[in-house]
Amino acid sequence: MAFILPIIAYILGSIPFGLIVGKIGYGTDIREHGSGNLGGTNTFRTLGVKAGLIVTIADILKGTLAASLPFWFGSDLHPLFVGMFAVIGHVYPLFAKFKGGKAVATSGGVLLFYSPLLFVAMLACFFICLYLSKYVSLSSILTGIFAFTFALFKGDLPLIIVVGFLAGFVIWRHRANIQRIMNKTEPKIKWL
Repeated sequence: MAFILPIIAYILGSIPFGLIVGKIGYGTDIREHGSGNLGGTNTFRTLGVKAGLIVTIADILKGTLAASLPFWFGSDLHPLFVGMFAVIGHVYPLFAKFKGGKAVATSGGVLLFYSPLLFVAMLACFFICLYLSKYVSLSSILTGIFAFTFALFKGDLPLIIVVGFLAGFVIWRHRANIQRIMNKTEPKIKWL
């Protein structure tokens, strides 16, 4: 199980819901539009709210399912450890030429399974930051920093380590966005 569950988690994470929803529901390969990213943000911008919600929820749930694998298979592996492989699969998907999303929704899904309170706090942080800044990327980065701070205060060593890894991964995946924010070329969302 020590090898099988991380592989299953990676495969789950590799399911490119942005690509599937785009091609099946809209006849569009979202990699050819917007940022070219397979995540929820590019899906929202390219295909609209309905498709964006479907992709974001599916990306969250694949992280939750991956983190729950040790429970379902009666394994002693830590759910956060297994869940990290789903995040890696989401960012470097086997089924989409290893070019995926930016780790935000799937990371959230992993944390949803392990700490629902943290997940709810992260959602609140994300939407407050989004309301104030109108930058999805900045809100994602600040939410990662918030989650790491939350983990430090909770004092749960596995949570601190994994959230530190995930937050670092999210920041790394958004480095081009950071540059665009500094150059004032990063797109902002528009509130209706």
